[in-house]
Amino acid sequence: MEADGTSLRGVDYSRIFTQAIDRLHVEGRYRVFIDILRNKGAYPNARCFAGHNGPKPITVWCSNDYLAMGQHPAVIAAMEEALHDVGAGSGGTRNIGGNTHYHVDLEGELADLHGKEGALLFTSGYVSNEATLATLAKILPGCIIFSDEMNHASMIAGIRNSGCEKHVFRHNDLEHLEELLAAVDPAAPKLIAFESVYSMEGDVAPIAAICDLADKYSALTYLDEVHAVGMYGARGGGISERDGVADRLTIIEGTLGKAFGVMGGYITADQTIIDVIRSYAPGFIFTTSLSPVLVSGALASVRHLKASGVEREGQQAAATMLKAMFAEAGLPVMNSTTHIVPLMVGDPVKAKKISDILLAEYGVYVQPINYPTVPRGTERLRFTPGPAHDEAMMRELTQALVEIWSRLELRKAA
Repeated sequence: MEADGTSLRGVDYSRIFTQAIDRLHVEGRYRVFIDILRNKGAYPNARCFAGHNGPKPITVWCSNDYLAMGQHPAVIAAMEEALHDVGAGSGGTRNIGGNTHYHVDLEGELADLHGKEGALLFTSGYVSNEATLATLAKILPGCIIFSDEMNHASMIAGIRNSGCEKHVFRHNDLEHLEELLAAVDPAAPKLIAFESVYSMEGDVAPIAAICDLADKYSALTYLDEVHAVGMYGARGGGISERDGVADRLTIIEGTLGKAFGVMGGYITADQTIIDVIRSYAPGFIFTTSLSPVLVSGALASVRHLKASGVEREGQQAAATMLKAMFAEAGLPVMNSTTHIVPLMVGDPVKAKKISDILLAEYGVYVQPINYPTVPRGTERLRFTPGPAHDEAMMRELTQALVEIWSRLELRKAA
């Protein structure tokens, strides 16, 4: 073994790792994390520390804290109260010291939000998807999973880790889904896994129609509502609440880290399914539970958004306004029926260049979205205007983008 510990029996490990990173640079896919601090109570204003002396004021346009609930006084107050009440950490897994009354209360609120018997908290939305899908399919002998081709990486990981038979149907294509369902053994356990809002496209699944197919072919349904909880429905229950179909879904999964503004993931379902996942999922059993400080903040956020529609209305108005400004300016804004405002670039290097210019010259922060998050050739900028992004901010952003599009000689909307 060499002194630096990177080579053993002729294998140059350092070279392999370096080449892996070099490939990302060549393809324009190397990810750079911004160094910022948000300004409490002044979102979307923040301070950027990268590439200059001292903090530089910037405006954040790509946060998944869609409703700025991470800045809400009630959420912050609840977290401060919990911190001084019980301390910082949870103390362990839920089974060993990590179960608190905050956890129990939040699971009750989430079950109520989606009209289900029970709920189960996880440390993130990724973990809730991966752990639940992998466990559920293993419990069901011979289970076959039908997965939308645009499903999130966490869902794909869970399905893969289940080891069960899977079929991928074309995005939101009901005919293809039914074709696949009809071709398998009618007696086999089946699960249809899909999302409500697809966050990179900004489109919505035909939930009721998928439930119709599930009923017809005796399949369970698993709906990922992470980009919709808090955002849609009279109480923030998501698209399934808005469309009045939550009761038809077997499992509804969500996150506490986006519209609710804190951290964590969860599932809601009937109590038996919740108990099965609680009892069998390694991703739940062997993970330290969420800090009660975070749980308390999420609990305050869920309760607030159940009662208040002001944040949702402000966010929808902001998204509608920004889409209209982009379209009027001839920018290639993608068709979106939701709060997501994607701007097509189609090239990873150019997407990164636009992002860099916006940050360095205009104080605008928006991350480029590249492969594998989106297919190659569909690289884009993804804007998430919130209730605190005002018209003046949007006009300044639009003008900046028009100037950059002209400077880089990029293609405008047809």
